[in-house]
Amino acid sequence: MSLNHTPSANRIHIGFFGRRNAGKSSVVNAVTGQNLAIVSDMKGTTTDPVFKAMELLPLGPVMIIDTPGLDDEGELGKLRVQKSYQVLNKTDIAVLVVDATIGRTAYDEAIIESFQQKNIPYLVVYNKLDLCSNQHSALPNEIWVSAETRDNIAELKELIAKQVPQDIAKYPIVSDLILPMDFVVLVVPIDSAAPKGRLILPQQQTIREVLEAGAAAIAVKETELQHTLNSLGKKPKLVITDSQAFKQVSEVTPKDILLTSFSILFARHKGSLEQAVMGAKAVDSLCDGDAVLISEGCTHHRQCEDIGTVKLPKWITDYTRKALKFEFTSGTEFPKDLQKYKLVIHCGGCMLNEREMKYRLQCAEYQNVPITNYGILIAYIHGILQRSIEVFPNISALL
Repeated sequence: MSLNHTPSANRIHIGFFGRRNAGKSSVVNAVTGQNLAIVSDMKGTTTDPVFKAMELLPLGPVMIIDTPGLDDEGELGKLRVQKSYQVLNKTDIAVLVVDATIGRTAYDEAIIESFQQKNIPYLVVYNKLDLCSNQHSALPNEIWVSAETRDNIAELKELIAKQVPQDIAKYPIVSDLILPMDFVVLVVPIDSAAPKGRLILPQQQTIREVLEAGAAAIAVKETELQHTLNSLGKKPKLVITDSQAFKQVSEVTPKDILLTSFSILFARHKGSLEQAVMGAKAVDSLCDGDAVLISEGCTHHRQCEDIGTVKLPKWITDYTRKALKFEFTSGTEFPKDLQKYKLVIHCGGCMLNEREMKYRLQCAEYQNVPITNYGILIAYIHGILQRSIEVFPNISALL
């Protein structure tokens, strides 16, 4: 993805579902005005979920997801259907495409039940209007269209726009914590695990929001923090650090300057801060042989200094002095059954949209498995969590 594009996590995710040959991919192409999906009379043309980031008026930046048919058959077909249902975990708006010449089937009713269970706003689109002589009156969340003739496609796009959840991105990243003309210092370690030639996404997004708030963003390495603080003409409002430099940055930053981390800011942004703070305490209860899951929302080439697979396990082992079993997942991989884990440690989730992050948090909550994130756990085991969440008094009161 280009650095000039809206991040995937900030896009409304619109999932298109339906039986094979319902015309689902044709509807996707009609709505987007592009040939995003392969269209064929052969059943099962879409074999894996297809993701496409684009601008869709009147919504703006969206992620369109075309999924395999819900009635796929055979062992491989069952796996494809599972993939379709997994897409629900990141779907903000669901569009069920029904073959109007056949009507709704048990497969359609089953996916509608899943929409309702997960509280996903959804539409039912009866496709192939051009082949039907009769049509029943549509409910408010139903519409009849023809992907072939483009009849009612504009109306469908308007109807999709009306389904946008109002609570997406309830919390900003940092803009409500600062005022115009404030100084905000961002500590960005540059080591072998850092990407070449660019900042990682949480750093980019935070800097952008600081600038939009009319404040000054000052990015430095941890080795230059002391010099920077001494050189500023006024005290910064806030210091934000990468989690792996938390201990060093805490020692350098005066106590009268608010300190937090990118990971903590994004936990609040994704709505998981309170749960993550409470989950961090579970590290004190770990025993020899306990399993700990460390999960990242993205995939990247792991380096010798990787925070998730190298630094975190070492810090946790040094803190607990226990022989723990660490397991790792990344990207879309996240186990449904978390019962065997005594603690789940998740990244900040900058590459996951809000709905998928909430799904993972709910998995842990429903199974009574403590979950926290990188930055909060690192601050906790270094004894600086209280200080790092002082910027959020209501959360700080939990400790």
